Amino acid sequence: MPIYEYECRDCRTDFEVLVRASATPVCPTCDSTSLDRRLSAFAVGRGGPTAAASVPQGCGRCGDPRGPGACSMN
Repeated sequence: MPIYEYECRDCRTDFEVLVRASATPVCPTCDSTSLDRRLSAFAVGRGGPTAAASVPQGCGRCGDPRGPGACSMN
């Protein structure tokens, strides 16, 4: 069951809906079935560490950019 993005032709509301094979999507604002399906963007994971996880964090005690425990190395 894919999630599709739609724009209602009647009230111009943008929304996403999980669509079953035989179901007809309906606008949640005006209950219209006059809809345009929009091109959706999707995310793809690579299975490795994220960019945020690979950025070193500063020491929690002194803020040293070398990371946790760096202040005890001085």
